[in-house]
Amino acid sequence: MPAYSENSFNRIYTEYYTKSFLFVKSYVHDDFVAEDIVSEAMVKLWNRMKERPLESVQAYLFTILKNSSLDHLKHETVKKTAYRSINEMLKLELDIRISVLQSRDPDKIFSSEIQDIVKNTLMSLPEKTRQIFTMSRFEYKSNKEIADFLGITVKGVDYHIAGTIKELKIALKDYLPLLFSYFFH
Repeated sequence: MPAYSENSFNRIYTEYYTKSFLFVKSYVHDDFVAEDIVSEAMVKLWNRMKERPLESVQAYLFTILKNSSLDHLKHETVKKTAYRSINEMLKLELDIRISVLQSRDPDKIFSSEIQDIVKNTLMSLPEKTRQIFTMSRFEYKSNKEIADFLGITVKGVDYHIAGTIKELKIALKDYLPLLFSYFFH
């Protein structure tokens, strides 16, 4: 078994590194990957040479480089296929979300939330104010009819309705565009 020294390794490294690097880089198109493949190949070559002599160091080295480059490229193909598949799934999921959202009627999306907020806001108001607003907006009575029924002035009715609208605007600030179409006509 021949004795391989550090000098032997340095000579092989110096003689073959640049050719090896350029060969691998021409296929993998990445300097860092090419450096890694060549370095690992040099170590494999050296370990093999310590086990037994080689007829052609260059042929053995380039076989290692070819196989390692092929393994890398196959792995990249699998990764790209997986990324493409994931991207297609994400795009499909996004398309579904867009489609569902486009098909939604904003009035239906928020109507129960708005109704709960309106109900809670109205329940927090004084009874007379709540009664006036309910008669105006839900029973569709005119301000004069409400004033006559409750024995107050039309201005008093206006005052209570304006106060309720102010409270509702505050409570429904996030839903204001829907608020106007839903309650205020």
